[in-house]
Amino acid sequence: MAFARKVWKFLVAVKDGLALLFLLLFFMMLFALLSARPNPGVVRDGALLLDLDGVVVEEVAPIDPFAALLSNTVPTREYAARELVAAIDAAASDERIEALALDLTGFLGGGAVNLQEVSEALDRFRASDKPIYSYAVAYSDSSVLLAAHSDEIWVDPLGGVAITGPGGENLYYANALERFNVTANVYRVGTYKSAVEPWTETGMSPEARENMAQLLATIWEEWRANVQQARPDADIDLVTSDVAGWLAASNNDIAEASLAAGLADRIGTRVEWGERIAQVVGEDRWNDDPGSFAATEYDPWLADVNGGIDLGNDNKIGVVTIAGVISDGEAGPGSAGAERIANLLDNALDEGFDALVVRVNSPGGTVTGSETIRRAILRHKDAGIPIAVSMGNYAASGGYWVATPADRIFAEPQTLTGSIGVFVVVPSFEGVLSDYGVSTDGVRTTGLSGQPDLFDGFSPEVDSVLQAGVESSYSRFLGLVAEARGISLERADELGQGRVWDGGAARQLGLVDQFGDLQAAIAWAAERAELAEGDYDVTYLGANAPSYDSIFAQLRAGGNAKEQTGRDVTSMFTRREMARLGRITEDLDQLMGAQGIQARCLECTILPSATPAAGPPRAADNWLFALAQLWRD
Repeated sequence: MAFARKVWKFLVAVKDGLALLFLLLFFMMLFALLSARPNPGVVRDGALLLDLDGVVVEEVAPIDPFAALLSNTVPTREYAARELVAAIDAAASDERIEALALDLTGFLGGGAVNLQEVSEALDRFRASDKPIYSYAVAYSDSSVLLAAHSDEIWVDPLGGVAITGPGGENLYYANALERFNVTANVYRVGTYKSAVEPWTETGMSPEARENMAQLLATIWEEWRANVQQARPDADIDLVTSDVAGWLAASNNDIAEASLAAGLADRIGTRVEWGERIAQVVGEDRWNDDPGSFAATEYDPWLADVNGGIDLGNDNKIGVVTIAGVISDGEAGPGSAGAERIANLLDNALDEGFDALVVRVNSPGGTVTGSETIRRAILRHKDAGIPIAVSMGNYAASGGYWVATPADRIFAEPQTLTGSIGVFVVVPSFEGVLSDYGVSTDGVRTTGLSGQPDLFDGFSPEVDSVLQAGVESSYSRFLGLVAEARGISLERADELGQGRVWDGGAARQLGLVDQFGDLQAAIAWAAERAELAEGDYDVTYLGANAPSYDSIFAQLRAGGNAKEQTGRDVTSMFTRREMARLGRITEDLDQLMGAQGIQARCLECTILPSATPAAGPPRAADNWLFALAQLWRD
């Protein structure tokens, strides 16, 4: 019997092993099938259909396939601004594309600079004498900004335009921490370094309010100027100053009110919008659904555009992207893991680039991660090549730290930069434990033994060490800025103190050199390297990293953002409030995380113009995802 039991256990083990093997093979085949890039051969004559069902970002974050498969939600689609601009520009000069169809129903926004870049591409498309037709149910600030550059703006009869402008409320936890007897140990340098205020205050400090008001005013004026230039007849004041009167004049019909304000041209369903486009580009011979028209969708079009790139020049300019919060590890793309970015830069040293352009779209992060990236950039500078920095939506705090090696810094008026200051926030729970009758005791040999102690509070000695570390990092930050900008330490301190500047102010103060986008920075680097136009290729470091994103592009066909959430004006407002709930989790993660000294800009991450509106819940919101993370870690 013992022998039979052993044989039986062996057979069960073989069976389980084979089942696991076949399961793994199945998923590997599924990943290989669905992650294949779109075939460039499916481009058809007609319109380019841009159904922007997601957010525009600087760099697309890869999706963890394991976590996403365990989640019960479809991840929000991300569109790289650079690729979106390239697709529109290519369509402007391609005879196969006769018009641009811009469906913004599921559009969730993007940063101010990224949307400005897309807007300018839309203007170039119109300049090629090809029309643009936009459609949405509800238009937010971001979608109005893009749609304003259309020949015809269509709004659904059930929808309309709602312009909110930048601004809103932040969350402050000082009273909650006091209620639960949790201590937030804060160490900072910088009068305006408001990143710690959520843990120490019940509202904005006067300095933070002054800084935020100035930033919001600048961003709001830039948005208004962009929309007004594209649509001179649009009455933005009417829509924002007397909302009730504006709606009442159209019997509270938001679609009709949008028409009256000059922010829409036609009221109609998506089918009627499609029929209008079909009159220009022709009907779809392969699809007889109502409202269909001859069109090529974004993914196959982008694959066709990228497939036509010829990298045959010996002269090369490298572009490295630093997008998202800076950390010390391998995180990214879409977030700035310093080790990953440093490896990209170090590997590129063997490529013999003639110049390097650093694209920064980061609110900062850890001081150690920022310094790791800065040193990697310096190794390229030591090779004797010109270094240009191109700032995106924001390049503040640690994002400015990594920009200091530049020979030339480019920014846009809407760019947020500066925030030269550092801080540390560490919680301790001595009060909570005391409330529940828990005490601590032990033997120490020095004032730092067992410190920092999260359960018994921090000793004066550890307070001194942590504050000294912050002040030392701030002094180093000032030294880097002073050397890079050719100013005194005193002047650097005046420009620092954690204050955030818009691009226009930063240019006047000498923190940036000139206005210009990424292409302007590349052109400057080429000129500095004595390369003629058309005589060099641009290599984006890390652009060929493997991705499973197209799996979810196909899954979205059966469950996209428009189908997971409402599409009217009301749902647009509620979606934003749900995003604020998500901030609580993010804030707690930041408080509880062992992140070290931070050079990070709070204003950059809460400004609506800099952070896309949140879409449907991501995989991280699912409890099964949390279990998967524990297993993987």
